[in-house]
Amino acid sequence: METISMASNENIDWGACEKEEICQKIETLLKNVHTELPDPLTDPAKCSLVKGDYLYFHYGCDGQDDRGWGCGYRTIQTMASWIYLNRSPVQNQNRIAPSLPQIQQALVTMGDKPGSFSGSREWIGTFEASLVLDYFCDVPCKVVHVRGGGAELEQVAAEELHQHFEKHGSPVMMGGDRDNSSKGILGVCTGDKGSYLLVVDPHYYGRQLEKTELQKRGWVAWKRVSSLDQSSFYNLCLPQTATKEI
Repeated sequence: METISMASNENIDWGACEKEEICQKIETLLKNVHTELPDPLTDPAKCSLVKGDYLYFHYGCDGQDDRGWGCGYRTIQTMASWIYLNRSPVQNQNRIAPSLPQIQQALVTMGDKPGSFSGSREWIGTFEASLVLDYFCDVPCKVVHVRGGGAELEQVAAEELHQHFEKHGSPVMMGGDRDNSSKGILGVCTGDKGSYLLVVDPHYYGRQLEKTELQKRGWVAWKRVSSLDQSSFYNLCLPQTATKEI
């Protein structure tokens, strides 16, 4: 099992914390939690996956209990970790991903949110993700709006996502309105009967699990596009990591 010790090896700056124990918490993040997961199709027409290393951020992984509101922040952290681990030099070698308080303060500083947003438990989505990754990582993002699940989402999976993973190779953030749970997308597999998305779910909360146990419990899994809410619109945030050296 590949891990990275946040306390000793990376010395991550988690920024200001409401409680001292959050800053002092020793945690180990899992690396590349999708590896060894079988492909969803025995003979796929096309399969495109994330390229390079990333860390799996999820509810409570830094000691802050963000259940019910922090999924978007955690997906952003997973995306930022990919940028840190695969593109160098970065602006701050001691920060693998911005903390939740730092993300909130950045959105206030940029003028996207009012001052009351800092320290709140308000959700954020793909648009905020694009602002945050540009702010902290100097990476522009493409935001794709899909009006509904079903055929239109199948088309986006077959075109936009394959193209993204082949060209950029970075994790993607996905969220919607009726289906408003943030999802990290690490790959897409398309066959004759439709597409599957490789989803890394930030909603896990609890003691650290082995990678195989996360996969067994469905926190990292292939999901049929047709199984998603067809009455929900979806937005995708695609970091344009191949456009420039960071």
